[in-house]
Parts: sequence; structure tokens; C-alpha cells
Amino acid sequence: MTGPLVLACGALVRELRAVLRHDGLADRLDVDYLPAPLHNRPERIVPAIEARLADVPRERPVFLGYADCGTGGMLDTWIASCGRVISRLPGAHCYEFFAGVDRFDELQAEEIGTFFLTDFLARNFDALVWQGLRIDRHPELLDLYFGNYRRVLLLSQADDPVVVDAGKAAAARLGLEFAHVHTGLGPFGESVRVELRAVGA
Repeated sequence: MTGPLVLACGALVRELRAVLRHDGLADRLDVDYLPAPLHNRPERIVPAIEARLADVPRERPVFLGYADCGTGGMLDTWIASCGRVISRLPGAHCYEFFAGVDRFDELQAEEIGTFFLTDFLARNFDALVWQGLRIDRHPELLDLYFGNYRRVLLLSQADDPVVVDAGKAAAARLGLEFAHVHTGLGPFGESVRVELRAVGA
């Protein structure tokens, strides 16, 4: 298939598919995903992207379904130097592009000690957080990681009570208050559209 390649974080599968279906692009773009557990090892994100693009012609535009995602600017540095036409999602992380920059800033200002969850992270809390951070094997790490947090805030994309219950369970396990804001897919969908246009989709 010609046109831009979409290469995204595996944590965005449901949401990205929904946006592309809504816009009639699901069957017109090649879409691939990298493993979601890279969330916990952001230093591996750029090498994983490089490896996936090794056989992709350099003239083919690429849309990355990533924000900075903890790379500390490494992703943008690589994009600027790789010699490809590449765009990525705006912001520092998925919480920002799901909520929208202004709304995220408001939520962060309400309580600086906020641990954010998306639908994906709520559903996969055990694997990505509890086990991923090895709290299951080393309970003493709980206070080290979360001692300065005050609440868990679920930014939900789907209207799914199962996800809300998972967010509440995560908050209870961490010993934190629970809050919930439904973002839907509006800000995320608009960001995807803008960046896809930037690479010619």
C-alpha cells in the first residue's frame, strides 16, 4: 500500500483504530504497532522505531503514534536528524494528547500529585504498573514510586464502566483517591488528523 506508514504505540490500538475508521482511513493506510511495554523503558522507543523503519524506503512519510513518551527529547532529536518526513503526536505523553494540552494543564494544576491512567493503562494496570514496576515482588517499592502521589485520575476514552472499575481498583491498590474525567476521542482524533495531513495522508 502506498501513502504514509502509521507506526504507533501498542497502547493506542483501540483508540487509533476508532479514529481511522471514523475518518474512513482504516483501509487506506498501513498501520503497525510497537509493544506497549516500551512505556516502562522509554530509552528503547527510538531504537525500536529505527529497527521497524529499517526496511521502509526513506522517501515514504511516517506518522508516529507517539508523544515524547519519556524519551527526554530523544525522539524529536532523532526525527530531526533521520532524513525522513515524520510527524508525531503533540505533547509529552498520551495524557496530554487525550485530554488536550489546556485541559491537561488544568488537571495537573488541580493536584500536582496525580497519577494518570488511560483506558489502556487501567485495563492493564497489573501487567504494566504493578508487575511492570516490580511492586508485586518488592512491596517496599510502592512508597518509593507513589509516596508523593495523592490521587489516581482516569482519563477515559470509551464510555465503559469496566474501565472505570479498573481505575478505582488501581487507586485502591495504590492507596490513593480516585477521580475520573471522560475525555472521549475528540482531542486525540484532531491531533491524529493534523499530523496525518502533515505527512500527506
